[in-house]
Amino acid sequence: MQTLLLVFLGGGLGSLARYGVSVLVRQYSAAAFPLATLLANVLACVVMGAVLWYFAQRQDDASLRVFFITGFCGGFSTFSTFSLETLELFRRGSTMLGVLNIGLSIALCMAVLAVLVRKT
Repeated sequence: MQTLLLVFLGGGLGSLARYGVSVLVRQYSAAAFPLATLLANVLACVVMGAVLWYFAQRQDDASLRVFFITGFCGGFSTFSTFSLETLELFRRGSTMLGVLNIGLSIALCMAVLAVLVRKT
């Protein structure tokens, strides 16, 4: 039950951080490029990388790892998890699976949205 609460709280804070990035970017940029999404994705990867580095150096409480990695980063951007999992595939020598993960993730998600979000 504690793990679920930590994921819930971290996810909520990550979602608030994502919203905050969007609000800030909108205030200072009117670009057509989705800068807020790019920034949130990169920042989530920075947070995830820093947390993973921290836990590689220490064997601290696993609940903090769940709070930050699954909760906060998951709420902030699932792109960070996608990136980590794909990187791990490449590191294990599963290059084709890594490429497949990238291709399928982009193609299937875009296809689903194209079908469901049609202009009428």
